[in-house]
Amino acid sequence: MVTGVYVQEVVDLNVEVERGDSYALVRLDGDLDKVTAPLLKDALATLFAEGRVRVVVETTELEFCDSSGLWVLLEHQHRISERAGSLSLVGVHGVLERVLDVTGLRAAFDTVRPAEL
Repeated sequence: MVTGVYVQEVVDLNVEVERGDSYALVRLDGDLDKVTAPLLKDALATLFAEGRVRVVVETTELEFCDSSGLWVLLEHQHRISERAGSLSLVGVHGVLERVLDVTGLRAAFDTVRPAEL
């Protein structure tokens, strides 16, 4: 008989938002996956509700991105493009870069700038 089972959900993504006059910078640090994608989705939804449709997502410290994270980025790109906005991905490397290249989704974003070596 098992008693006293303790389950802790670990969220391994830090989403930092910096607001400018007409833009926002979103810095991601950690893993963007099924568990953490709602954090990014909420941050982007808040910016959209504020009318900020020029968004730069800094991914230099992003260690992993699965389809859930990519879907959140694509969904927001579509939403802000309807308001003549832009979503730029900067510091792209690793898994995110490979996924964007393999799927051909790099072209779906206004700007995709790789990480500087």
